[in-house]
Amino acid sequence: MMIQSMSIKSFVANLTFLFTERPFMERFEAAKAAGFAKVEFMFPYDYNLDEIKAKLEGLDIELVLFNLPAGDWGNGERGIAIDPKRQDEFRSGVGQAIEVAQKLGVIQVNCLVGKISHGTKESELWPTLVGNITYAADQLQKQGMRLLIEPLNHYDAPGFYLNTTDQVLRLIKDVDRPNVLLQWDIYHARREDEDLLKILKDSISQIGHIQIADQPGRHQPGSGTIDFKTLFTELNKAGYSREIGLEYVPDPDTETSLEWVKNYSL
Repeated sequence: MMIQSMSIKSFVANLTFLFTERPFMERFEAAKAAGFAKVEFMFPYDYNLDEIKAKLEGLDIELVLFNLPAGDWGNGERGIAIDPKRQDEFRSGVGQAIEVAQKLGVIQVNCLVGKISHGTKESELWPTLVGNITYAADQLQKQGMRLLIEPLNHYDAPGFYLNTTDQVLRLIKDVDRPNVLLQWDIYHARREDEDLLKILKDSISQIGHIQIADQPGRHQPGSGTIDFKTLFTELNKAGYSREIGLEYVPDPDTETSLEWVKNYSL
């Protein structure tokens, strides 16, 4: 992404967050009409994959990312990779994600590792996680795919096992697979009071995907305190060329919220 030519096409529309004024299957057309060439969303598993594929091909839109199965989301689960009792379920989900990715032309998936389950021994958590992520990475590598790992801040996701960038980087080091990278969500990082520019300086090579929202509020850039102009400039200097997903809650609505892009054109 080059700041000098920043436009709506420099970004990825997260259809779980944007265009929610419409039913999910209508959000693809809305994203295309708004000028997006790429989209992402959290989970594809409850939708008709043939219909999604037809939308992508008919609109000439690329799907760049979705998540591994993450347990019972509606009941508060945020992944199962750290649960030693659910390793078979996790590994089955990896296979399911690969099948979906191949059908929809996606080359990377994100893993939310989960919350600590009641009664699980602390000593079991890290070995279970490393084992599951290593397995997932190896299965994805066979298909030429990347695995992303995302930390979630402890305020919005109490009990989530990985809250900070450093924790994920430690996991990536322990797994030691070339296709495992950090999914860096600016909102979550800032919510944890992390130094965004230091992370860029120290860890840019390990960032596989970026998502953005302002803080506080998780609305569009320009609505809070994060200096996105400086952040984008530093990303450009660092040579970051992968996608930037818009995973924010639009205020007051999606179309109006996208006016922020004009403020960051140089």
